[in-house]
Amino acid sequence: MNPPIGDWRGLRVWLVGASSGIGEATASALHSRGAQVLVSARSAGALQAFVLAHEGAQAWPLDVTDASAVAQTAEQILAQGPLDMVVYCAGHYREMRADAMDMSELRRHLDINYIGALHVLHAVVPALIAQGRGHISLISSVAGFRGLPKSLAYGPTKAALTNLAETLYLDLHPLGLGVSVVHPGFVQTPLTAQNQFTMPALITPAQAAQAMVADWGRGAFDIHYPKRFTRWMKLLRLLPYRAYFPAVRRFTGL
Repeated sequence: MNPPIGDWRGLRVWLVGASSGIGEATASALHSRGAQVLVSARSAGALQAFVLAHEGAQAWPLDVTDASAVAQTAEQILAQGPLDMVVYCAGHYREMRADAMDMSELRRHLDINYIGALHVLHAVVPALIAQGRGHISLISSVAGFRGLPKSLAYGPTKAALTNLAETLYLDLHPLGLGVSVVHPGFVQTPLTAQNQFTMPALITPAQAAQAMVADWGRGAFDIHYPKRFTRWMKLLRLLPYRAYFPAVRRFTGL
């Protein structure tokens, strides 16, 4: 569905949200394959540590909720040369249920998980269209497939990212651009460390990065991992509501 990316040598990849977890591991994996990686996140210290450990990488500290800062950073990065891929990995997660709604947290999820992606897209899509090539990848989640307990703030923002990626593909594929959406299951990250339950099929960020790189190499649009878990989540996605709601309550105990 996308042009396969088999050779990363010399490709310029901007990873937004790369100070830890999946973003950092993916940046490291692409660097090892010869890509020039440009890493962004709010934590300047973490980015600097990454650059020191990965020769040739560049650190671009950035708060994705600041539209003007995103636009300025993108302009400076593009002034160095074309981008071959932009990966939006920035994310925020706090569990929430409807009987304990927190409006500030709801807005924070929206601002980081979704609006931040729009800021980045608005800054880079015109340049990618003008050059007639490039790839955009958005990190969503299986939590965005359907409603889940404790996911009142997080799930809807990930569902929005999935819909956004689907629409981007329809618009940009005819123009020569690649688009992919990533649906991770449970990955060992600072975000999932909050969970107070046993996470099924838990994998490391390095394993997640390996799965993403492999599927980009195949030209996939929908990237999901680990498949022993995500395939079950995809099946749940197909159930009618009268079966889905009881199934979720039974599996989660909530």
